[in-house]
Formats: sequence, structure tokens, C-alpha cells
Amino acid sequence: MLADLFFNHNEQLNAKFTRYFSFSSEDVWNMLTDNKKLQSWFQELEIVEHKKDGLILFDMQDGTFEEMKILEYKHLETLAFTWGEDSVEFQIKKEPNGCTLILLETINTISPHTPKDLAGWHVCLDVIQTILAGEEVKDRKQTWEILYNQYIEVIESIKQ
Repeated sequence: MLADLFFNHNEQLNAKFTRYFSFSSEDVWNMLTDNKKLQSWFQELEIVEHKKDGLILFDMQDGTFEEMKILEYKHLETLAFTWGEDSVEFQIKKEPNGCTLILLETINTISPHTPKDLAGWHVCLDVIQTILAGEEVKDRKQTWEILYNQYIEVIESIKQ
């Protein structure tokens, strides 16, 4: 299922991904915040300071790093950070037999890169599920390409 896309009161586009995991909130939190586990699904990211106003580095793979500020950090509940001119927030809600993970990306300006990010986050959440289940991660690129084309269509429909 694709992300829910809607405009907030500031006329920013919000992309909301909701996933139920049959794993503990601790397991999912560790996938987001333990650098070794984080890099198993998003190898370019590294959390330098695990706190509000802390720092995440994005390795641009060319010897440079983009610094992203941690906007909110509540242990086992919320991790939010800047994402270029936008922001990304992960929320974990404990459930009786697992947890729900919500990823909310707030997008200030829709650009040709927007469907790329959306497809990327979608694949990342699928990969987290696969890793937690102890399964082999399949071809991310092929899945991303399919989702990218779907998100292009969705973005085009909401821009009209």
C-alpha cells in the first residue's frame, strides 16, 4: 500500500506511511537508532548524537556529508530530523503483540525528487520488516523502480 498523501494546514505535502510490525517497539526503535542496525537498511545514515538537537550525518558517497538536525528524540517513541528542506518523523506506538511504526515526511516543495524519496522510504520500511523477520533482502532497486513510477502518478494527480 502506498503512503497516504495529504496537505497540512501550512499547505505542505505530508506523506504518511503506517506499518504494523509483529516485533517489539524496542526492536523497531533499535533499527532506527542503533547505527549498525540503521545502516543495514539505510547505509548512508549515521546518528552522531542521540538526543534532541543532536546530529545525523548523511554520507553523500563522494567524501562529503550532509548534516541533519534531530528535531525530536523520545526513547522508544519518536525520532524526527531535518531532511534537506523537509523533515522526517518516525513514531512508534506500542501494540499488544508488536508495534505500529508511522513515518511522516513533511515536504515543503514538491519537486522531481519527491517521488524518489517516497519510493525510497517505502522500500526502507519494507527492508526493516524483512531484516527483523530474519529474511533475505531481495532486489531493492527493482522494487524501488516500480514504486517510483507509482509515486510519480500519485504526485502528478495531486498537483492538478
